[in-house]
Amino acid sequence: MIYWKKLSQEERKNRIQKALDENVNFSNDASLGYPASKLDGKVFYDDAPFLKDAPTLQTYVANPNHIGCHTLGTSEKAFKGTQEIEREVLNVIAVDIFKAEPDSIDGYISPGGTEANIQALWMYRNFFMHQKGAKSDEIAILASEDTHYSIAKGANVLMLDWLKIPVFFEKRQIDKIALENEIIKAKENGKKYFIAVANMGTTMFGSVDNPDDYTSILEKHNADYKLHIDGAYGGFVYPFSNQKSTINFNNPKISSITIDAHKMLQSPYGTGVFVCRKGLIENVLTKEAEYVEGMDLTLCGSRSGANAVAVWMILFTYGPFGWFEKVSVLQMRTQFLCHELDELNIQYFREPFMNIVTIHSQYIPEEIAEKFDLVPQQHNQGNKWYKIVLMDHVEVQHLTSFINELKATIHA
Repeated sequence: MIYWKKLSQEERKNRIQKALDENVNFSNDASLGYPASKLDGKVFYDDAPFLKDAPTLQTYVANPNHIGCHTLGTSEKAFKGTQEIEREVLNVIAVDIFKAEPDSIDGYISPGGTEANIQALWMYRNFFMHQKGAKSDEIAILASEDTHYSIAKGANVLMLDWLKIPVFFEKRQIDKIALENEIIKAKENGKKYFIAVANMGTTMFGSVDNPDDYTSILEKHNADYKLHIDGAYGGFVYPFSNQKSTINFNNPKISSITIDAHKMLQSPYGTGVFVCRKGLIENVLTKEAEYVEGMDLTLCGSRSGANAVAVWMILFTYGPFGWFEKVSVLQMRTQFLCHELDELNIQYFREPFMNIVTIHSQYIPEEIAEKFDLVPQQHNQGNKWYKIVLMDHVEVQHLTSFINELKATIHA
């Protein structure tokens, strides 16, 4: 690990205080030109005594605006202290977790994984249009049917075709024959450029795509492509539970990764993370943002610097070994649940290195699904799956209660 370490409470507090001291202070400074301020003091008490021991809350009250991308060029100098905190977060994620070389990535803390995924699609669409002279109807998105709906949303916003690749029902793996047929048909219909999206933990199943399934077939057919990894759910699980994972920037074919901090990391909504290799994010420069110091290279524009501080606080509270330990505990709880389901001969899907268990709906009475807040694949007739996500608050006693109720229905 180059950047990631465990810090004491006092060290964390001092680091954030230093960052806030380097920012503009709207309470004391004569800052006349910014369309921004601290949170309203009549509503949010910036002199509350408990704030001195709550650096994240201090930052929310100070209300820094992290507009722009702080890994490339200059940025608004009024918030330079907390911008550095954001860069530290991005370095931990890109370099220490996803094996990028130092100073080889750009990125930002987005307002969620949906935007981060759309940012990737937007960036690659513009890359193909600006660098390759592509027309929008020559570009297609490749992603599995289990892919998060943000890809469908992005395809709609960007007016790109999404080629939905089927997966096998039980194993949730991409059907490579269907994938190849889709690529062949797309090329016959005039598609020349492809944006492939591989999942690191799908929302419903926690399934992990093999990126080589996409790249090997695309290269076989001499297709021009870019590869994005949607690790919004699995990004803070899979690299720790599967120490041999190659889904990272060591793979030169992977150009960008999305991770959500408001899922496994338990940061406030919405905190997504977008990281990509150098030389790509410039394709979404908004030249019209002339009053913004530096370059606005993000979909959202203005965004909360406090979210970056919240993620930093979590990462540097645990450190890499503490986080590995937390993920390991959740893996053990997941294994416990799977063992109990096996004893009952109940069919389910579980990606071996993930903490989601998705059960065939035929085994789950509706009243049990409602009592334990199980999430269905479809909120209407025809639902075939219910999922259980082994988050931090889901303890063995909860799982035992669930299993006991299932046993009662089976015996009845």
